[in-house]
Amino acid sequence: MAQRTVLIVLFEGVQSLDVTGPMEVFTGAGQLAEAVGEEYRVRTASLDGGPVRSSSGLVLVPDFALVRAPGPHTLLVPGGRGTRAPDPALIGWLREHGPRAERLVSVCTGAELLAAAGLLDGRRATTHWAYCESLARRHPKVTVEPDPIYVRDGNVATSAGVTAGIDLSLALVEEDLGREAALTVARHLVVFLRRPGNQAQFSAQLSAQTAQREPLREVQHWITEHPGGDLSVEALAARARLSPRHFARAFQAETGTTPGRYVERVRVEHARRLLEDTADGVEEISRACGYGTPEAMRRAFLKSLGTPPTEYRRRFHPAG
Repeated sequence: MAQRTVLIVLFEGVQSLDVTGPMEVFTGAGQLAEAVGEEYRVRTASLDGGPVRSSSGLVLVPDFALVRAPGPHTLLVPGGRGTRAPDPALIGWLREHGPRAERLVSVCTGAELLAAAGLLDGRRATTHWAYCESLARRHPKVTVEPDPIYVRDGNVATSAGVTAGIDLSLALVEEDLGREAALTVARHLVVFLRRPGNQAQFSAQLSAQTAQREPLREVQHWITEHPGGDLSVEALAARARLSPRHFARAFQAETGTTPGRYVERVRVEHARRLLEDTADGVEEISRACGYGTPEAMRRAFLKSLGTPPTEYRRRFHPAG
């Protein structure tokens, strides 16, 4: 029976959910693995083998000291406040042992530790949206991508903040054990959906600022609630009682994005939910989301998610 050891590194100030989220995914997958001749062993280790206190105050007791930890198939480095001034000994251990892992993974600001150890040089990576700029500035050899929830570059995978580590872990389980195993784990954890890695870290509503002026806020709500309606600049400007030119300028100034981009994000998100949760056909969904034709929705999906609607449904609808 093939065995995969997942070793999670612990340190003072670690973000507890960066640890426990992936741990629950891989542990759950381990319970399904025997059916396909695989096995996961999830282990934790700190520098000296002693307990560590997470950023929320939760005390975590590791299985080993890092020097005694088994050689992992997957080495997972979480984030948290402890990444701001890491112990040089931890960076040294990662620099020496990281390249030996078959798969190297970080969650949230754990990417900072991998970068400090030189393990992200020449690679694409991501981290929590609030720290992408500082990661790029501190480590110019790393190509930081601020939008995706996770990035794969060879055997190195980095994820955005906190819960994105669950999405990445589910993707790795799917890679190891197949789609059905990953979906079973996701359903057990009551994860609403397994997001594709190139999905933006924010939904349209979160990525855009909320407009200060009430007419513009009302337009934002209208777009979200009526994705299949007439969402042209002219129609939205009339709803806000502004000229199209004034509306477009004011909307971008107050939300940080153009009306067209905001509408595009809302429509893609709505179409995704329908593909995940309903049995409606692609043509019906394209009309409900304001695309008019399946081809228009296909182009929007390829642009935003890098996959066509039919493939997205196959991957993320429970019935496939």
